Amino acid sequence: MDTSESSTEEQPTAPAEQPSRRGWRRFAMDTRPLRRPAYRRLWTSTIVTAVGSQLTAVAVPKQIYDITGSSAWVGYASLAGLLPLMVFALWGGAIADSVDRRKLLLVTNTGIAVTSLLFWIQAVTGLESVAVLILLLAVQQAFWGLNAPARNASIARLVPADELTAANALGSTVMQTGQVVGPLLAGALIPVIGLPELYLIDALALCVTVWAVYQLPALPPLASQTKRRAGVREIAAGFRYISLHKVLLLSFLADIIAMVLGMPRALFPQLASETYAPYGEGLALGLLFAAIPIGAVLGGLLSGTFSRARRHGWMVIGAVVAWGAAITGFGLSDSLWLAVAFLALAGVADMVSMVFRGAILLSAATDEMRGRMQGVFTVVVAGGPRLADVLHGTAGSAFGPRAAVAGGGLLVVAVMLGLAAAVPALRRYRI
Repeated sequence: MDTSESSTEEQPTAPAEQPSRRGWRRFAMDTRPLRRPAYRRLWTSTIVTAVGSQLTAVAVPKQIYDITGSSAWVGYASLAGLLPLMVFALWGGAIADSVDRRKLLLVTNTGIAVTSLLFWIQAVTGLESVAVLILLLAVQQAFWGLNAPARNASIARLVPADELTAANALGSTVMQTGQVVGPLLAGALIPVIGLPELYLIDALALCVTVWAVYQLPALPPLASQTKRRAGVREIAAGFRYISLHKVLLLSFLADIIAMVLGMPRALFPQLASETYAPYGEGLALGLLFAAIPIGAVLGGLLSGTFSRARRHGWMVIGAVVAWGAAITGFGLSDSLWLAVAFLALAGVADMVSMVFRGAILLSAATDEMRGRMQGVFTVVVAGGPRLADVLHGTAGSAFGPRAAVAGGGLLVVAVMLGLAAAVPALRRYRI
């Protein structure tokens, strides 16, 4: 790793060099981090909650729509959840750098579980209050904002540096699988057990997470770190740290470029009803929304092909350019099946970008700053696609959906290549 960006903290001891994998195993997911009990516990809990959280993600907008009959209210609820997520992610990052991260994870996961239980209570009692639903959603997103930075920052204390990409691939694959399986399971369960029980299942799943976190070792600030309060000054220090470490700044910019300019999901309904109507609007819409997560899952399952790469900067650049090229191909596709194939390729590229951007954030930042870096990461990941919805929706109305999609993909390619050429820090970064 470049010495200018490296951390000097003690890492978990890496095992002796293993023989190169042969045959199909060269392409399969790298599971080395699962040999480490602490990481294995954290990852196993994610398998359960990745699906459970999606049940609530489906249940809340469905219940709001059932009460109001208005999609606008569904949108308002989404916006109401975004603001606390962003605010508390930044604050949660500062907290994660000043306290035992295990304790913070215990508190926040318990808070999320209690909120899911309250969702269940209001649903099973027939309260039918949109205000209560939005309030509970805001509280849950605030807890999630506090939780995510500590969870992600803890990974670098549980696995050695050379396994960070593999650990990120394992975690990202589980989360993407949850985004595919969770909504499908919710759709199948609602007619059978009813909507309120989705909340209860999520609450019970979160109990598994709380138990797994309880089994983790203590993760206090390292001995060399000075004690501090988690306030505005610490949050500002995190942003100054990003400005002084170009590779961190560029990793965030790469995600913003890919998501804001190239995430076309706001145009999926219009494309399904116009361009791909001959295939059946419902089928087309479902396939368009599922294609990127499915591609990401496939990329994760085959992450052995890239998880051992050492030139992390070039991997991010290549993945973002590949994302833009795939989105351009999607925008130019008349055939639904070709469009889905391009979106799936975009999902693979997104998985590669996600894995290596996450590894850069964990390896290039010192432990005392990792929580704040993950807080900013959470804000970027949550906010970028929502900005893209506004941008692509506006461009689609002005130029047509296919032109807006293809143009956005080309912009991703051009801007990412221009940034990589102008600022060499990302190109040079490796471990």
